Amino acid sequence: MKWITRERVKVDRVACPWLIRKFIDPDAEFLFVPPDQVLQVADRERAIPYDVPNVEFGHHGQECSFDALVKKHGLTSDPALVLLAKIVNEPAPLAHRAVDKFI
Repeated sequence: MKWITRERVKVDRVACPWLIRKFIDPDAEFLFVPPDQVLQVADRERAIPYDVPNVEFGHHGQECSFDALVKKHGLTSDPALVLLAKIVNEPAPLAHRAVDKFI
């Protein structure tokens, strides 16, 4: 299956392909396109959009795309993935704390 999101990598857009390949779709192909083209290219390529507004695997309330994928695919029983979802959802504060330990 093809998956599609916005170009210009951010934490959620990097974590989601890892999660998809590792736990959901080992043969996944990923497309990264300009934000205004995601849904159009998704239709043409029959790709599943993620981490864009108004899609199933997007941000909903306080949850990010990674959270949506974990829940939809029944991966919430894995405590490591649940913890990773929290890290992906709040990268800046956690990253700053990790860096502060080395400064």
